[in-house]
Amino acid sequence: MQGKFITFEGIDGSGKSTQLRMLAETLRVKGIDFLSTFEPGDTPLGRRLRKAFLETEEAVAPIAELLLFAADRAQHVEHLIKPALETGRVVISDRYADATFAYQGAGRGFDERTVNRVIELATGGLKPNLTLFFDITVETATKRMSDRDRTNTIENRMDRETAEFYARVRDAYLGIARREPARFKIIDANGSPDETHAEVVETVSEFLNIK
Repeated sequence: MQGKFITFEGIDGSGKSTQLRMLAETLRVKGIDFLSTFEPGDTPLGRRLRKAFLETEEAVAPIAELLLFAADRAQHVEHLIKPALETGRVVISDRYADATFAYQGAGRGFDERTVNRVIELATGGLKPNLTLFFDITVETATKRMSDRDRTNTIENRMDRETAEFYARVRDAYLGIARREPARFKIIDANGSPDETHAEVVETVSEFLNIK
């Protein structure tokens, strides 16, 4: 039995990670067998790679960033995602390959052919069955990020990107939504967490055919 693969995408500050945690609790209450995971860094190797490319003070070459994210994803697919899907579980992941297309492709300026070849190599062709894109204006996202309580968190390199960078990333995500409307669903994330969660539950419940 093959499971279902659902990914959460959005620019930083969109609230996707909060929404994934809220959905996980809802699925738990409903008795759904699922795996909640994230990129980058949800394998032992991935944690070391995440520290290397997100927390370093060293200037990171764009091609190195692209390939490090790919290495993390390859490990993630082989050791977490595929085994869970093969046993029929639902997998919900905070980020996946669309993030590379948007962040390293549009954000860093790599051409689509190069990025798609790297994605194909890292994933082995595994695509999500459903992707939720949490859409939010760059201005709102920037404000949310500046308002975050960072008492127990470490700033990473992505926290220092410009509004122009995030505008390119958002436009790339919206382009995917236009090309793949059956898979890629836009969720309005400008409202409250509870309002957004209600839309997420409705969309996922319909997809999984659960009440």
